[in-house]
Amino acid sequence: MTQDLRDAALFYHRYPTPGKLEISATKPLGNQRDLALAYSPGVAAACEVIVDDPAEASTVTSRGNLVGVITNGTAVLGLGAIGPLASKPVMEGKAVLFKKFAGIDVFDIEVDETDPEKLINVISALEPTFGGINLEDIKAPECFIVEDALREKMNIPVFHDDQHGTAIVTAAGMINALEIQGKKIEEAKIVCLGAGAAAIACMKLLISCGVSSENIYMLDRKGVIHSGRDDLNQYKAMFATETDKRTLADACEGADVFVGLSGPDLFPAEALKSMAPNPVVFACSNPDPEIAVDLAHATRDDLIMATGRSDYPNQVNNVLGFPFIFRGALDVRSTVINEEMKVAAVHAIKDLAKEPVPQYVIDAYGGDALEYGKDYIIPKPLDERLLGLVSGAVAQAAVDSGVARFPYPAHYPLKSVADIK
Repeated sequence: MTQDLRDAALFYHRYPTPGKLEISATKPLGNQRDLALAYSPGVAAACEVIVDDPAEASTVTSRGNLVGVITNGTAVLGLGAIGPLASKPVMEGKAVLFKKFAGIDVFDIEVDETDPEKLINVISALEPTFGGINLEDIKAPECFIVEDALREKMNIPVFHDDQHGTAIVTAAGMINALEIQGKKIEEAKIVCLGAGAAAIACMKLLISCGVSSENIYMLDRKGVIHSGRDDLNQYKAMFATETDKRTLADACEGADVFVGLSGPDLFPAEALKSMAPNPVVFACSNPDPEIAVDLAHATRDDLIMATGRSDYPNQVNNVLGFPFIFRGALDVRSTVINEEMKVAAVHAIKDLAKEPVPQYVIDAYGGDALEYGKDYIIPKPLDERLLGLVSGAVAQAAVDSGVARFPYPAHYPLKSVADIK
């Protein structure tokens, strides 16, 4: 980042109050009776109704609207294993996005523990506090172990956003990009550079959305993940293909799609040149993508490109997903966030990109026209329609798939953009 931006960011975080969060009361505390209701003796009534019916915790406490954003700081943004303390600004940032976009309250919890079993025990013990858990910035493969175990042990939604949030927004943009480029999703040949949490989750969700697993070539530091390798963990092994391709150059020849979830400048222009006509490139390493945007467009004038950056079109931004996914899950008291709910979110996000963009969104992004096409395949995060449409789709999918404890909420009358007009 520039020095000016760095200085501004530090001023933003330091003043007028350190950090980005505070806790405030939601009930009056102005007199003796208020105190008697808030604490002793009145609080005992709230405790007693929870003893009689644990579901009452969501009616007499904030639990039903409270998410824990939890990390151990082992894979923070592009900064790596900076530890739990240094990760706290990121977790506070995640918390304010939950509040801004979906009205969800958050406690950010930074845990000084790298052993997966101990981390699982710490987080699972927090279940009485929260309506849902957003895992964040935990490195692979431990993130898979931790999430899988917590989903088994806990009766509330557990969602590792680096995996599933990235996957949901990527899939939504990818479906639209392939459509614009005149390609069928079930025939698309995809190269995925990177084999960590986000990459594996993206490819799994794309398969759920119609991609053929036989058309995916995933690469780690050693090259193409193929069936002849004996050094693969169980998560990479799911993507081992029968192929004689070994390098990135091999995999990209004739490919329709490149997805980068790896590091900066790892996708050479020569590999892009060898791709099929009308390629789709998602170069999501942040802040510097796998190939510079200007270089990519200079190399191929027929491509659609997305990145993780806000200063270029088609930003793959997790904020399009996680606030609204949790909103829908919390509102029907879902016990999990399952594949059906994730796919519902994908389709709600991709469908919204095809609708006319409200003027307030255009104004918020500089006033330039925004219209479904090569430079607009994903909605903008400030589009207020996301809340009703994505949350509603997720809530309905939870009900339909049998994981909701409450019915589809009456405050979601929106089934499509047409309902907003």
